[in-house]
Amino acid sequence: MTVDVRARLDGLAVRLAGEGARVGAAQRLSGGASMETWAFTIEAGGTREALILRRRSVPFDPETARSISLGTEAALIRATGARGARVPTVRHVCDDADGLGEAYVMVRVDGETLGKKITSDARFDAIRPQLARQCGEALAPIHATPPPAGLNLKTVDGVEELDRYEAVYRATGAERPILELAFQYLRAHVPSPVEPVLLHGDFRNGNIMFDPETGVAAVLDWELAHIGDPAEDMGWICTNSWRFGRPDRPVGGFGDYADLLAGYAAAGGRPIELSRVRFWQMLGSLRWGIMCLTMYLSWRDGAEKSVERPMIGRRVSETEADLVVLLREGL
Repeated sequence: MTVDVRARLDGLAVRLAGEGARVGAAQRLSGGASMETWAFTIEAGGTREALILRRRSVPFDPETARSISLGTEAALIRATGARGARVPTVRHVCDDADGLGEAYVMVRVDGETLGKKITSDARFDAIRPQLARQCGEALAPIHATPPPAGLNLKTVDGVEELDRYEAVYRATGAERPILELAFQYLRAHVPSPVEPVLLHGDFRNGNIMFDPETGVAAVLDWELAHIGDPAEDMGWICTNSWRFGRPDRPVGGFGDYADLLAGYAAAGGRPIELSRVRFWQMLGSLRWGIMCLTMYLSWRDGAEKSVERPMIGRRVSETEADLVVLLREGL
């Protein structure tokens, strides 16, 4: 069923701010086949509140979805925020009375999320040397948060991730020597198990809001949150695909491993060996390469028509180049 989101926001305004409240500007920012993001304001009694609506436009199927529900996202943001994590404030979780389907509202956070600007825009020159340490500090309270009861988050470890992505890779029928070698190497170097923690699951440059004066403002995009090795979140932000043209700065294209680890420890995180981070970094390059490969094949075989798929798909060669460097250097 099609929903007139703009009209529904008018009713939501009254619910959140009382009689006489109205929606000012409202704009859809982005959205794929299943998810929408809207920026809007509520004006009431001479005040103006800037908000973000995150809404799923098709029903959520927990049996087939790779992401978590929006209700679970909102619960995790609230729980980690209560532990001091740098997250947006969840203003409202929508229910049937709102007529918006599965959705929640959060307070808008000002800043920049475009990775290329974070790594190269002159506005960030002064704060950039502090960002890697701040990212470590931002992860510590997330990892220290006990997941709220009843959320049923999946637990992932290194062996399971290798199994899952190798199954996807084998199903493509592709034969790419660098990917084959990476699977072999990583299986021989799986770190020993550690106590699993809550993970953001997609912690990288592009999913973090940065303020050009103060640095990390908010950790966004929680749809891949799960339980696992704390080094997984660190390894993902160090994956070269998220450095946006600055391979010399392993953490997000703006900092060094030592600063990331130091910030994490200073904020109360348990000590993590660099070799463990680099295992997950290499696995990050491998799984992103396989995702790129499947995107290209879906276009080649006619399952997808969007030009975006082959454009992303060509990046598999970039991940292979990254893997060559990582295999040569070792963990």
